[in-house]
Amino acid sequence: MNTWVPALAIVAAAVAISGCSSSDGDVIAPVTMEVDDLQNATVDLVVGQVLNIDTGDVPVDSYAGDIADTSIAEFTPGRVEDDATFNPGVTGLSAGSTEVLMSNVDNGDEAITFTVVVGDG
Repeated sequence: MNTWVPALAIVAAAVAISGCSSSDGDVIAPVTMEVDDLQNATVDLVVGQVLNIDTGDVPVDSYAGDIADTSIAEFTPGRVEDDATFNPGVTGLSAGSTEVLMSNVDNGDEAITFTVVVGDG
């Protein structure tokens, strides 16, 4: 039996797995803020980082978001899937600054306006 075959398989697997990691190997932790703390706030993110918005007692799927410059940031609505709950969030896409307007579509609460500043990291 050729002993090179298992060794090549291990090397190939290692190369395939390493191709799945980010280029610098760092994981960017999300920034978590409560929705009540966002009014008129400035939130600093880096490209690829997520603002995780804790809605407290309000259902996560009740918020809609509007981003002034969608090339800088993206809003992701909250949702419930099976037994998992996902908060709404904003993801930094490219360097710059943009306004975010969040509104509660279920109860018509006052809209929340805040600024997201995205840096290159």
